[in-house]
Amino acid sequence: MEANRSVKKKRWLLLLLVAMMITTVVAGCSGNESAGSNSKSEGSSNTGEEKSESPLDLTLMLPIFKTNYPKDGSPVAAELEKQTNTKIHFEWVPNASYADKFNITLASGKLPTIIYVGDVKASSFVNAAKSGAFWEVGPYLKDYPNLSQANPVILKNSAIDGKNYGIYRGRVLGRNGMVFRKDWLEKVGLQTPQTVDDFYNMLKAFKEKDPDGNGKEDTYGMVLVKWSGQWASGFDTIKLWFGTPNKWGVQDGKLVPEHEYPEYLEALKFMKKLYDEKLINSDFAVMDSAKWTDPIVNNKAGVIVDVVDTGARVDDKIHAALEKEGKDEPDKHYVDVSGGVTGTDGKLHTLPTSGFSGMLAIPKSSVKSEEELKRVLAFLDQINNPELQTMLGFGLEGTHYTMVDGFIERSKDTVLVESEVEGLNQILAYIPEDKSKTVAQTPLRLKQTEVQKANEASIVVNPAEAFISTVYSQKGAQLDNVINDARIKYIVGQIDEAELKSAFDVWRKTGGDDLVKEMNELYAKADH
Repeated sequence: MEANRSVKKKRWLLLLLVAMMITTVVAGCSGNESAGSNSKSEGSSNTGEEKSESPLDLTLMLPIFKTNYPKDGSPVAAELEKQTNTKIHFEWVPNASYADKFNITLASGKLPTIIYVGDVKASSFVNAAKSGAFWEVGPYLKDYPNLSQANPVILKNSAIDGKNYGIYRGRVLGRNGMVFRKDWLEKVGLQTPQTVDDFYNMLKAFKEKDPDGNGKEDTYGMVLVKWSGQWASGFDTIKLWFGTPNKWGVQDGKLVPEHEYPEYLEALKFMKKLYDEKLINSDFAVMDSAKWTDPIVNNKAGVIVDVVDTGARVDDKIHAALEKEGKDEPDKHYVDVSGGVTGTDGKLHTLPTSGFSGMLAIPKSSVKSEEELKRVLAFLDQINNPELQTMLGFGLEGTHYTMVDGFIERSKDTVLVESEVEGLNQILAYIPEDKSKTVAQTPLRLKQTEVQKANEASIVVNPAEAFISTVYSQKGAQLDNVINDARIKYIVGQIDEAELKSAFDVWRKTGGDDLVKEMNELYAKADH
């Protein structure tokens, strides 16, 4: 009997040991499957237990440049959710009114999970960041494969008091320039403009010489839109052609605001001349930037001064429109680009980007824990992998594009692309760079790249780019409005030169003097 009990005891111990081993193996397999399902390192996926985690709820507030946009749960958005284990709600805001909506949302306290910040130095954002409303993400970037490769110079440019309160959206430094209808220029017998006078003559010819050949006086030169942000609808590029500095200039070792330079007034006089002669659209002060390219595609206007890469996008739309009419010439480019025109000194002066276009900030009111923050950062890191950059930029292969000879060929169904794809790339940081598949490098796209690279040699640096001013954080919006309102009113003839200069005096008296004083104190302490 004793021997039988001993044997039974050994059997039970053996069964228990086997059960424990099976449990361990199953647990190990489960962990491996979860970690391997995304095949990402710890930084770009959540953890090895991701399979058991519920989807991360994300609300994204982003600008949109079209009147049509991807809806929640539409095909690309749904695939994004699937690949990143998320549930996403998009809050799309028209770009022209984004700054106002941003401030309203900030004041409401009801913030999304991720919010696009268009102007990192805007007083509303700076004050909110300093008061602790947003996560400081800088210390976490090292833990993520893509985000850890952020450019140190751009991190500095986008920082507030040396701290990064969001993920910058990387952009080409020499991105700005001029886009124009190449076929129109040939029709009116002109060459690519090299000087300000050439530029004016091109706009005048586009209005008066029937460049679209329909026998009607229904065209004009350049499209401007309501956009008082960092590029102010093209004016911030054009003013440099006249020798105006970029935001701030340096005279006798002191910073001087751009609008106090005589060249700034000369640039405004030029803009007023274009308006008076109807060479630009009369409704520019209220025109939505979502419709910026429409007049070019619809044969109403011939020029846009903005980012150079607008050129290929406009050219594609013209081809699509002509193809529907059976009039397309596939091998022809209807659009051309250049870095701009030379100023009175015979040199090209280019408006640079800051190396980034706004940032993606994470509010503490909606992301309450460090654990959740890390999941949000993992999402932002993961979508910068090449395959997701491609999907967010071009959509789904077989639906929104096909691969031809190793290059992407977009669907010609522009409504489909706009309603399911365009705008989704606004969430991409492109850190460390754009690694997505590309469309075929046509002569126009190759030229765009060449122009952007060449522009780097002629950029006009803002000497106060990295400074954060306490005065500006308190009164910046008010001060900017004084200048923006005055220059629009001057261009359209509502005020004269004396009244314009009076507005500049108002700027001084309502905080401008304090701003100039503080900026010069910061400039004196900086290395330059």
